[in-house]
Amino acid sequence: MRRKKLKLIKDDPWLEPFEPAITRRHIEAQKKLEELTGGTGKLTHFANAHIYYGLHRTDDGGWVLREWAPNATQIYVVGDFNGWKECAPYRMRHTDNGNWELSLPARGLKHGDLFKLRVHWSGGEGERIPAYATRVVQDPTTHVFSAQVWAPEEPYQFRVKRFKPRRDPLLIYECHIGMAQDREAVGSYEEFRANILPRIVKMGYNAIQIMAIQEHPYYGSFGYHVSSFYAASSRFGTPDELKRLIDDAHAAGIAVIMDIVHSHAVKNEVEGLGRFDGTGDLYFYGDGRREHPAWDSLCFDYGKDAVLNFLLSNCRYWLEEYHFDGFRFDGVTSMLYYNHGLGQSFTSYADYYNGGEDTNAITYLTLANLLIHQVNRNAITIAEEMSGMPGLARPFKDGGIGFDYRMAMGIPDYWIKTIKENKDEDWHPSSIFWELTNRRVDEHTISYAESHDQALVGDKTIIFRLIDKDMYWHMMVGDHDATVERGMALHKMVRLVTAATINGGYLNFMGNEWGHPEWIDFPREGNGWSHKYARRQWSLVDRDDLKYKFLLKWDCDVMHLIGGTHGFESLPIVPLWEKDDDQVLAFMRGDLVFVFNFNPTQSFEDYGILAPEGHYQGEFDSDNACYGGYGNIDEGVTHFTQPDPLYAEQHKGWLRLYLPARTAMVLRRG
Repeated sequence: MRRKKLKLIKDDPWLEPFEPAITRRHIEAQKKLEELTGGTGKLTHFANAHIYYGLHRTDDGGWVLREWAPNATQIYVVGDFNGWKECAPYRMRHTDNGNWELSLPARGLKHGDLFKLRVHWSGGEGERIPAYATRVVQDPTTHVFSAQVWAPEEPYQFRVKRFKPRRDPLLIYECHIGMAQDREAVGSYEEFRANILPRIVKMGYNAIQIMAIQEHPYYGSFGYHVSSFYAASSRFGTPDELKRLIDDAHAAGIAVIMDIVHSHAVKNEVEGLGRFDGTGDLYFYGDGRREHPAWDSLCFDYGKDAVLNFLLSNCRYWLEEYHFDGFRFDGVTSMLYYNHGLGQSFTSYADYYNGGEDTNAITYLTLANLLIHQVNRNAITIAEEMSGMPGLARPFKDGGIGFDYRMAMGIPDYWIKTIKENKDEDWHPSSIFWELTNRRVDEHTISYAESHDQALVGDKTIIFRLIDKDMYWHMMVGDHDATVERGMALHKMVRLVTAATINGGYLNFMGNEWGHPEWIDFPREGNGWSHKYARRQWSLVDRDDLKYKFLLKWDCDVMHLIGGTHGFESLPIVPLWEKDDDQVLAFMRGDLVFVFNFNPTQSFEDYGILAPEGHYQGEFDSDNACYGGYGNIDEGVTHFTQPDPLYAEQHKGWLRLYLPARTAMVLRRG
């Protein structure tokens, strides 16, 4: 019997030559779903490893610890309670299928105890942190990591029981807890909750995307070399403090998305899973695919049910235990292809279906999306993916992988290339508009001008590319330095045109909205272990005598405008004017008109833009003095379209505007 054609292929006839490959991966995912769930399709019945494994209280007040280590011959639990020595009462018992178990009375452990596993195998032994540890801490003196019993007498109780993220549109504030504070130190969950969360609410964002939550041994990895997948990083505080932060965010209407890393794992063996039971292929590949060729890390073997169990349960754990609202999956491109997408250009559909796609990894990502939405139907899933794999953000039933959004990773690359390589007079509106709106119509994207990637040492943020060292000398209010004024003008325009053309959501990394002047450089040997550049200098934007406040107000007003327009991301983008000679761009969404004059030298009086008949009132413009501009535009003027017989049947007329050089304006049709 001929299988029904998938909707993904029906909607895009150019995919028909690759129907066998797309259908095959869909069938593989369907078969694995049926196999793992016994045909019920309910992945929550399978993704429950965290409920069985790890340390748990028993009904009688005691403890039970379970781990999976098939190659182990003996396992002892060592810690504060037994002087870190192997002893019979803390020897785990081998049960079945590679499982080990230890039952203890209530007095056997207490809240705050530090512990590890001492795993023996044929020919060796080693200390290990439990794979399912939910609390891992580092000794401030020895820097050694240990698991910690976390069982407070009064665990945190969430006040907000149910929360539905707002997606119309989704406005994401990407953040890192440790570097979110002004002082030169590692910030905490509590500091972020008290000091930064209120700023985000005021700015008009409706979601935060938190990096570096899963425990990682090296702070400078930005959280991308994970060791303990079930443990919230203790360097920022306690599990209860993270829960309180999420609870407060929900109370303020802010969704909380976790930056989850399932694309690879840290190579560390004591802290991580590298050779948990003495073997290198327990969770990872055991052959030449074990080590990631570019990231100095280990690659999960997604073809193993035990690995699927570990990772899918991990998704469920963070949703249920901490009430996260979803995930941004890191490194998806690396997962999709056997070559991790390295050195591949992806210039045609054939590049996606040349036999190099990793069906096991694609199956895992598909199951993860199905599970996440089974646990929370309102959950958000975002793929960080640069190859453009079709169907990534389409539902599984249509033949897709099931993400809600994909990151529009070409946009920041475009802005970097434009700023680096093009003279101001070569900023062409047709190119800008095409880049910002060139996407698959059937998939939602998260657009962004820049993220944390562009803020790292070795790269530059948009503001630093535009202004560079002059930021250190000419950001005082009243200082009319030409380089700074050019940079601020373009910074405002770039961010507005990027946000105004979204078809799903928008993302900004903390501090970039107001032009944070420094790059990000985590403490390391090369900088004397300094935190000077691993922070955000909020004191700069809070000062009335500096220009950063102008960029912040601009971003706030843009976010409130877009966020206050219900369903903005779904409104058709209607081109009104696109003239490269003048460097003028105009388009309409709903009753809002966005007009940009990228010309570096020429201002236009009574510039004509063909628009629907009616009258238009200015919402705001980047030349307003409150945004650091010159105030040359009279926002109180009502603009009426002037009729033109040629366009009478189309009910269009000429909207005559004054467009100063390097400015953007937003008008609303009455």
